[in-house]
Amino acid sequence: MKIEITRIRDVSLPEYQHSGDSGMDLVNAGEDKTIPSLGRALIPTGIKVAIPEGFEIQIRSRSGLAIKKGLMVLNSPGTIDSGYRGEIGVILFNTSASDVLIKKGERIAQAVLQKIEKIAWIEKNSLDETSREKGGFGSTGS
Repeated sequence: MKIEITRIRDVSLPEYQHSGDSGMDLVNAGEDKTIPSLGRALIPTGIKVAIPEGFEIQIRSRSGLAIKKGLMVLNSPGTIDSGYRGEIGVILFNTSASDVLIKKGERIAQAVLQKIEKIAWIEKNSLDETSREKGGFGSTGS
């Protein structure tokens, strides 16, 4: 699918690293940034996109950044709605016990295009029964 993109900073366009990848890597388009232990920061990507209606871009953590540096996308997955036209920013959270430096140009997150289905509620007085019923977190055992 073709999507319009604008660079607003000196940054390379997001790209897939391998042919089978579902996510494109986003980079830090700002200055070097130190994220303190248990701190968070909004990292600019230097791009704006025009997502078609009926789609969203999800922003997800990079597994390598999570395991090597303890950094994750805080509101994962982050959602970029089709109507948004501002610079995409990534909220990174540092789960490690020490400060982490994110350098300019470093890959920080993945962007995944997702089709969105709209919900049309059908209000009922009751719902059909299931074997799970009200069982919630941990209800299926360990």
